[in-house]
Amino acid sequence: MSLGSILSWIVCGLTVGICARFLVPGRQYMTLSMTTVLGIAGALVGGFFYSLLQGSSAVPFSLISHNWYGWIVSILGAVLLIWIYPWIYPRRWWL
Repeated sequence: MSLGSILSWIVCGLTVGICARFLVPGRQYMTLSMTTVLGIAGALVGGFFYSLLQGSSAVPFSLISHNWYGWIVSILGAVLLIWIYPWIYPRRWWL
């Protein structure tokens, strides 16, 4: 795994996480780094669920031909994680 591929996963995770935060109603109390982590994890969760239904794709993050669905399932996976996150780590009243 090269440095370029790691940076592309971080940028894709940040993009997916920000899109997902806009889709989840209410205020989310998390940092930009947590948004990136949940975006990357959401991409993995969304890709996993999609591969269970349709099989894996060779290029999931592409806008050419029919591979745009990788972005959609990644955002849906990140929405799921951002929606679940407050129940796993509730905000303390003293913070």
